[in-house]
Amino acid sequence: MSEPPFSEVLRNATWSNHESAEDEGYLKVLMEGRLSREAYGEMVAQHYFAYVALDTVSETLAEDPVAGPFVFPALYREPALVRDLETIYGAEWRSRIEPSEPTRRLVARIEQTAAWPGGYVAHHYTRYMGDLSGGQFIRMELQKIYGYQRDGGVDFYLFDEIGSLPRFKNEYRARLDALAADEAEKQRIIEETRLAYRLNTEVLADLGRVVRAELAA
Repeated sequence: MSEPPFSEVLRNATWSNHESAEDEGYLKVLMEGRLSREAYGEMVAQHYFAYVALDTVSETLAEDPVAGPFVFPALYREPALVRDLETIYGAEWRSRIEPSEPTRRLVARIEQTAAWPGGYVAHHYTRYMGDLSGGQFIRMELQKIYGYQRDGGVDFYLFDEIGSLPRFKNEYRARLDALAADEAEKQRIIEETRLAYRLNTEVLADLGRVVRAELAA
C-alpha cells in the first residue's frame, strides 16, 4: 500500500486542533450577530498583527526552496486588513488597536520561523487554508450581519486575485505533497501546525473578554 500524501497526513493529524479553533465562544456569538462592529473589529485587529508578521516572513523566505513554493503575494493580507480597520474604526484606526498577549505570543512564534522554513509552512497552512475554507462562510455571515460588501469590512476574506478557490487549494495541497523535506522534518511541521492551531485558538479565547464586556453593557 502506498503512503498517503503529506497534505492528507497533515490534515488528519491536526483535525482535532482545527475543530477546537472553530468551537471558540467569540466566533459563536459573532456569528449570531450579537456583537457590535467595534467588537468584530477586535478580531480584525488581532488578525492585522499576525498577518503583518506572516507577510514579512513570506517576503524574507520567498527564495527558499522549502518555503518559497508557499509564498503567494496575492495572499498577502495587510492591505485588506488596513481597509477593513479603516472601515470599522475610521482614519485613526491605528490608535484604536493593540495586540493581545496571545497575539504577541503568536506573532513572536511566526517571526521565529524566518529561521525555519518548515515552521513557516506550518503557520502559513494553518492560517491560509482556514481563510480559504471556513473563512468564506464567516465572510458571508458578516456581510449579512453588518452589511459590509467590498472595499472595507470583510476584505480580509476576499481572495479575488487567486481565482478559483477550489483550484488554488488543490494546487496548495499538491505543493505540500511535493514538499522538499524528509520524514523527520515533516513530523516537525505537523507538530508546529498543532502549535499554530493552539496559539490561534488562544487568540480567539482571549476575545471572550470582548464578548463579556459587550453582553454586560
